[in-house]
Amino acid sequence: MPHETPLIATIVAGLVLSFVFGVLAQRLRLSPLVGYLVAGIAVGPFTPGFVADQHLATELAEIGVVLLMFGVGLHFSLKDLLRVRAIALPGAVVQMGVATALGLGLALLLGWTVPAGLIFGLSLSVASTVVLLRALQERRLVQTERGTIAVGWLIVEDLAMVLALVLIPALAPAASGTPLPPMGPLPGWLGALAMTLGKVAAFVAFMLVIGRRVIPWVLHYVAHTGSRELFRLAVLSIALGVAFGAATLFGVSFALGAFFAGMVLSESELSQRAANETLPLRDAFAVLFFVSVGMLFNPAALWANPWLMLATVAIIVLGKSAAALLIMRAFGHGWPSALLIAASLAQIGEFSFILAGLGVGLGLLPAEGRDLVLGAAIVSILLNPVLFALAARHGARAAGQEAPAVAPPGPAPEDGESDLVPTALTGHSVVVGYGTVGAPVAAGLRADGQAVLVVELDGARVAAARAEGFEVLAGHACAPEVLAAANLPGAARLLVAIPDEIEAGQVCGQARALHPALPILARADMAGAEAHLRACGASRVVSAPREVAATLLAVAREPA
Repeated sequence: MPHETPLIATIVAGLVLSFVFGVLAQRLRLSPLVGYLVAGIAVGPFTPGFVADQHLATELAEIGVVLLMFGVGLHFSLKDLLRVRAIALPGAVVQMGVATALGLGLALLLGWTVPAGLIFGLSLSVASTVVLLRALQERRLVQTERGTIAVGWLIVEDLAMVLALVLIPALAPAASGTPLPPMGPLPGWLGALAMTLGKVAAFVAFMLVIGRRVIPWVLHYVAHTGSRELFRLAVLSIALGVAFGAATLFGVSFALGAFFAGMVLSESELSQRAANETLPLRDAFAVLFFVSVGMLFNPAALWANPWLMLATVAIIVLGKSAAALLIMRAFGHGWPSALLIAASLAQIGEFSFILAGLGVGLGLLPAEGRDLVLGAAIVSILLNPVLFALAARHGARAAGQEAPAVAPPGPAPEDGESDLVPTALTGHSVVVGYGTVGAPVAAGLRADGQAVLVVELDGARVAAARAEGFEVLAGHACAPEVLAAANLPGAARLLVAIPDEIEAGQVCGQARALHPALPILARADMAGAEAHLRACGASRVVSAPREVAATLLAVAREPA
């Protein structure tokens, strides 16, 4: 591997090995994230062979976090954030307090100082942005009520970490016994706190007053040029430029800056197109984030002190989850939402690494603490898909068992909390997706006198389908429990009307496994998707380009 091209070598080695190990993980029925982490370990300094540039990998991973948070901001408006503030704000604060206290207790048992214990506990209290958002996106939960709570909770945690990362260096001398100089009339530590809060407030005010006018105007101007290349460049420039400017001028994190940029842009009708343009780069750089995490991990730390590592993992997986679960139930949320939030937060990631590294650099946290944080992060990320699966299974079961007559008063039922009750329909048509294609198809089938069951996850579309009188299963059609609830063995046909050919292929494949003789009709929006959908089990595929071409030709042949 040429030494004069460390950037190229790091990107190539990271992506290629991530692909190889990701495919192997998928074949073993594990999350591809496991493969990405193994790829990072393989190119890290603790294994033989090629060693990638760890500093470059970390910076590339930061770009992935920026693009990911920008994409989430595009689907998460300020109104959504304010709507869940009643649970996200107190929930995040209490849960972080519980995790920090548990970490502090473990640190004191090890003979560490109180500042070391506080930094160690804080490192265990904040969930990974990348892990949580990828898990929600894979399950199409970002825009649901539960997804909104999870993301809002995450934003509160990120704000707390921004505050901690700014205050810890300022307060480090005091922790070492050196008093801080006063800042005007305020004591040293109080002045540092006021300065940090002022910077964050200034950034938020700037984005809400100026950013929400300038950013959409720029994007609309570029869209009117008709150049897709310039539009894509404008989206990336806004995401990365605002993130960098937020960190440079206001001292907030890259991730938080990108999130607010996306949230401001979400008010534009071009937000969906902007999200689509950033998707390929976002996925690629998110992979590099996991590679960078794997590079930091020394596998020997797992067995160097297994009981101590197990205790650290227990704080993350059990302590944080239990706290989040109790908080959600105390605020009147159902078991499905409570279990999903608990599973979402049962891991740690990028902020944990940064905070632990800062603590070691300032001499407040021993190197052993950083190793425990890194090892526990790897283990918790590996366990997270299992926790999500358990939360989904037991959440659906609990939702069916909860009796409305004796349920405690609380918020209205959330999207998806009781939508997996198996349908009683037989001889029906199952329509997956209630968008621009699925909605008129469902309406036409009903007009022909056929029973129709709609499968949709997006909350607004679920509400629209129910308003039209359709029976709806609110859930991810790729999930086996959703297809089982649709009674495919008793259905007349399955119509897959979602545009994503990868998800559509998964639906076709799982449906074919459940009912080998079921007629499956699917849409193909892209060239080449038809063969893929047929290979996955579709009986017939309607190709959008071919149908549009045939219609245009027929219209052109009509007499003038």
